[in-house]
This record gives sequence, C-alpha cells and structure tokens, in this order.
Amino acid sequence: MTQRIEKLRTALKELGVDAFITEKGENRRYLSGFTGSTGWVIVTKSEAFLVTDFRYIDQAKEQAAHFTVVNNERKATEAIAKVLMENGVKRLAFEGSVSFSTYQEWSRAFEGVEMVPAIGLMEKLRMYKDESELTVIREAIRIADEAFSHILSYIKPGVRELDVALELEFFMRKQGADSSAFDIIVASGARGALPHGVASDKVIQAGEMVTLDFGAQYKGYHSDITRTVAVGEPDPKLKEIYDIVLRAQLAGVQALKPGLTGKEADAVTRDIITAAGYGEAYGHSAGHGLGMQVHELPNLSAVSPHVLEPGMLVTMEPGIYVSGLGGVRIEDDCLITENGCEILTKSTKELLILPV
Repeated sequence: MTQRIEKLRTALKELGVDAFITEKGENRRYLSGFTGSTGWVIVTKSEAFLVTDFRYIDQAKEQAAHFTVVNNERKATEAIAKVLMENGVKRLAFEGSVSFSTYQEWSRAFEGVEMVPAIGLMEKLRMYKDESELTVIREAIRIADEAFSHILSYIKPGVRELDVALELEFFMRKQGADSSAFDIIVASGARGALPHGVASDKVIQAGEMVTLDFGAQYKGYHSDITRTVAVGEPDPKLKEIYDIVLRAQLAGVQALKPGLTGKEADAVTRDIITAAGYGEAYGHSAGHGLGMQVHELPNLSAVSPHVLEPGMLVTMEPGIYVSGLGGVRIEDDCLITENGCEILTKSTKELLILPV
C-alpha cells in the first residue's frame, strides 16, 4: 500500500495540491486496504488518514495499518475539516464522483481550503497492476475458468438460462469467490443477438448457440470471460460467424503490446469483422480495463487515446450480433507485458458442440 501512496503523492505534487480526499469504495480500498462501507481517505504530503465511524474503528486499524484512523464522532465533515486544518492543507484535490451537494458542503466547511478537481487521477494510477493485485486477479480468473469447465455438462436442452446463471454463481462461490463480478449473461438462440442479454426464463433448445459472459469477484478484484458454445449442431451461418469472431479475437490478442493505442487495438478486430461483411453487427468496443471495477481504464475503442503499457490489464472481446438469428462473443483477460501480452484466461476458444 505504501508504494501506491507514494505514487499518489507524486501525482499530487504535479497537480500542485497539498492533499487528496476520496470516498469512493474502490479507491479507498486501493490506497488503504480498508473494506468497510463508510470512510474517507485523506493523503497529505507526509501523512495518511482514514476517517470512519465507530462501527469500523477496530477494522480500520487492522486493515489500514499505515494510516492514522480518525473517529468521526459527530459528523464526518467536521472530522475531515479538523484533519485538513491540523495538517495545513490549503489546496485539496477531490474526485469527479463527488456530488454537487457534497462539494457545496465541503466548500463551506473547509475554511481557507481551495477545492481542486482531480478527475480520473486515481483511475489512471489503478491502470497499472502491481504483483499483489495480479495474484488476486489470477485467482479470480482461475475461478471463472473452472466455472466454465463445470457448466459445460450442465448446459442442455430444457434448461433455463437463469438456471445456468445460478449454477455458475453457486460454483464460483464454492470455489472462493465473494460473488459474481456482475449480472451473469446467458443468452441462447435469438437472444444471443443481445450483447448484454442477462439470463432470462428462456429455455435452451437443441441447435442453439449460448453466449456465457461472467466473472468472479474475489478480494475486491474481478475476472471477466465470455465463451459461446453450441448445444447440438448449430445453424451453419452461426458457425461461420463464430469462425469470424474467433479470427478477430485471436488477431486482437496477438496485437496487444506496449505502444499500441486503444484505438489501434479496436481497429484490428473491427477491420476483420467489417471485411467479412458484419461491421454493422459489431457495435461495441473491443475491450476495456479490468481490476477493482469490471470496466475501468484503459479502453479499447474506436476513439480511445490510451496507450498500452506493461502492467495494464485489458479484455479483448469482439462479437457479432444478428437480430433474429443469434450472436457470438469471445473474451479473454490479457496482461500487457514488456514484449506483448499474457492471456490469463485459459478456457478453450474452439467451438464446443455440446451433446443433446
């Protein structure tokens, strides 16, 4: 945690401020290790404080050992103001997620303190995963890979999409996940044309393709994997679409390396799908950053300016969606390395035709 604090202090020095405050859960946990639901992290040039209420004092002292824990006995704003005053803070950086009403309250309460917006500051720092983060992320990905292997024998004609989703979540929790990373997508048949087709009451039929998009939340971090399988022999058109998406996905992963922009990464997959005649059926971005949030920086999109660097973790997930027929998406979690990328998700991407 101390290295993260020092990186933040370097950024604050460049911004020309005396301190930074965050209430956002992911950023609070990233900086301090504190997992409680209420608290404000304040980092100055030389000190770090965690303001929280009596429910979490013991927990905060245990989890945020390098922080001075402050009990906001009456009102959090008053406790924060006292910390700022005692540490001579004149310019305070705050996040874009702060509501306007909170900004107004702070502006009134923090006498003599200039409020300086620092939009995206923490998100940019969190783009680079350290070894402790990667250890946790690899476990979240292992859980998801195991869940995919497990669910293959469960998917068959007559089973509801919802039942598949529930089985995935139950299995991941038994494997150690805190929860699923997001609402699990199970989209079968024509519903496969819905990129975010969250599991429904629909019953899976023989001959349908089924898209599974899910992940595990583990110790504050997420995995995100998508695979599309066939239940019995699928429509030849869908097999053709699968081959196109697989080619695009493999090319996209192979292209990932330091120096590549998010826009260039997106174009690798988009050019292949467009050349195959399905450009209009690929309406989302090629991928996104992954970590304490399922979607974070950097983005891999047609307008993304982000330049990939070692330590960044991104998904690569092209897809094709045809209304009335179905769709295919294939997604891996990829770590940018010095020479290219490491594919962390290990589940096969070959088209699996499940027995009926």
